[in-house]
Amino acid sequence: MGNMGGIAAILAVCLIVLGIGAMGRKVEWLVNFILRAVMGTIGIYAINYMLAMRQIQVAVGINLFTILTSGILGFPGVAVLYGIHFFKIL
Repeated sequence: MGNMGGIAAILAVCLIVLGIGAMGRKVEWLVNFILRAVMGTIGIYAINYMLAMRQIQVAVGINLFTILTSGILGFPGVAVLYGIHFFKIL
């Protein structure tokens, strides 16, 4: 009972692999999306960290919306998220 998180993670990875296999030609698109989403999330974390070190109180949260935005739009999406946040604090 205590190892349900590990079982769920293994099941999720298996479903992702099956989904990639079923997509056939669209694997490149899916891999690009995942890479952009991961790199965008890392970028948001790094920018938040650097801004916090300089005591600038602007931080974009890391949630499903921001991950999807960075995955679909890439770096310009991350820039838009920070632009919206800066505009919001004016």
